[in-house]
Amino acid sequence: MKQYLLSVHFVEGAPAPSDEEMQTMFAETGRINDEMQAVGAWVFGGGLLSPDSATVVRVENGATTMSDGPFAETKEHIAGFWVIRCEDLDQALAWAEKCAAACGPVEVRPFDDLSQA
Repeated sequence: MKQYLLSVHFVEGAPAPSDEEMQTMFAETGRINDEMQAVGAWVFGGGLLSPDSATVVRVENGATTMSDGPFAETKEHIAGFWVIRCEDLDQALAWAEKCAAACGPVEVRPFDDLSQA
């Protein structure tokens, strides 16, 4: 079985969902999480705090620096993710379709073979 990252993105400046829409997203996401766990596809998943809560750690020439904020200067940030185990990409895409229906666009990326040994 191969592992895949399904990531949900937040677009800075996009209209925020209403409280009712957020509750629907949480309920649907919870249902999908339960379904993934029931069939053994679930490895790990979670939502993330906003990008301004990030700390970037760098080591250059043996010196460590830490700075506030997201690593990338972009308006799109990862808002949450799942790591799932599937037979193939088609199965991962089927899960992504369910996730996207619950909370918006989902990017699917396979882990490289070395990280799955």
